[in-house]
Amino acid sequence: MTRTGLLTFGEVLASFSTTSGKLRHAMSAGVGIAGSEAVVAIGAARLGVEAAWAGRVGADEPGALALLRLREEGVDTSAVRTDRAAPTGLVLKDFRTAEVARSSYYRNGSAGTRLCPEDIPEDRIRACGVLHLSGLTPGLSDSAAKAAFAAVEVARAENVPVSLDVNYGHALWYPDDAADILYELASMSDIVFAGDDAARLLGFDGTPAELATGLADTGPDQVIVKLGPRGAVAELDGSRYEVPSYPVRSVDTGGADDAFVAGYLADLLSDAPPDRRLRTAAACRAFSLSVPGDSVGLPEREELQLLARSR
Repeated sequence: MTRTGLLTFGEVLASFSTTSGKLRHAMSAGVGIAGSEAVVAIGAARLGVEAAWAGRVGADEPGALALLRLREEGVDTSAVRTDRAAPTGLVLKDFRTAEVARSSYYRNGSAGTRLCPEDIPEDRIRACGVLHLSGLTPGLSDSAAKAAFAAVEVARAENVPVSLDVNYGHALWYPDDAADILYELASMSDIVFAGDDAARLLGFDGTPAELATGLADTGPDQVIVKLGPRGAVAELDGSRYEVPSYPVRSVDTGGADDAFVAGYLADLLSDAPPDRRLRTAAACRAFSLSVPGDSVGLPEREELQLLARSR
């Protein structure tokens, strides 16, 4: 079987944001979508990689918005399930200053929290080049956690590489509960992304390089420790790499980490060498930071050269 493309599984939310000030004072709002796995799928698609997102949406306008935006970006949504008993989750964002944004999530009882193992598109997992999940999904509910593990088990049984962004959502669950589950998922994955704070949550300590080595020792062949404006440190198939960030004015950090992941995975699926994967990831993060919205600023392939010339 020829395996191609990226499949992400998890949550999508409708996003409404002001350009400045509190939401209560706004006369209009920007409309978009959020959700780690959905944003990664869009980012990969913009870079020319076949991408699909699987999950649940409600039978409502926010759900229709999410599916429309994903399809407009070229993301395959044929494995998405519509839940007629639950609404699509929402995130409301306002900007207090140019550097300070506040996000309020409305997930309780949402379609995303009702993800379960029966939602796993097993045939799609067997056919994809990489399965990607984030640490947010198992934090949504017990059934969503079971779904995440079920997806990983199917991929492992078929030798499909598993990618995990250890993205701990502090509002979703307690640190001790998250640490045990995310550690287990990381040890079952082939590619692991983690902020230095997330790596420490899992029990690792030391410099960023030592964090990468500690995570790699649990099983993954590729570990990337994201350091925000300080770049990233990676241990890829036993070799150490470092990549600086691009100096851009940060407008919205909302989708920056997902943009980084999308850039790395898109180049991995395009058979790019490790150093180029990391440079593309850093460039995608910079583009995302520069524009309000989780997915609006994700670059297309030809745009990457704009940042390359700015160094």
